[in-house]
Amino acid sequence: QVQLEESGGGLVQAGGSLRLSCAASGRTWYVYAMGWFRQVPGKEREFVATINWSASSTYYADSVKGRFTISRDNAKSTVYLQMNSLKPEDTAVYYCAASKSNSNSRSWYGYDYWGQGTQVTVSS
Repeated sequence: QVQLEESGGGLVQAGGSLRLSCAASGRTWYVYAMGWFRQVPGKEREFVATINWSASSTYYADSVKGRFTISRDNAKSTVYLQMNSLKPEDTAVYYCAASKSNSNSRSWYGYDYWGQGTQVTVSS
């Protein structure tokens, strides 16, 4: 089917920047919309950003709007999340998701494939 692999996580100081990448492999022709979610222990998975296939439509959570930018390179089957002005509350495991539909949903129910996650830690 489709496999997703996140990379780019790590430790960064508050106010710093980080870029996450998510590369899809396998039957990538099944991948249309893609998104990013994040989760901390004991809490529900939270929507971060999503993008449709042509990048003509993007959505962001209010908590990251103006600081994060989602983009994609379909030739490389890769989606990116540029994170600027990072805050300690951005600390979480970040998950990449892909949908067989081109409807870029804000809900985890709208996605079919998931990566294993990459840890982002923002120190104060």
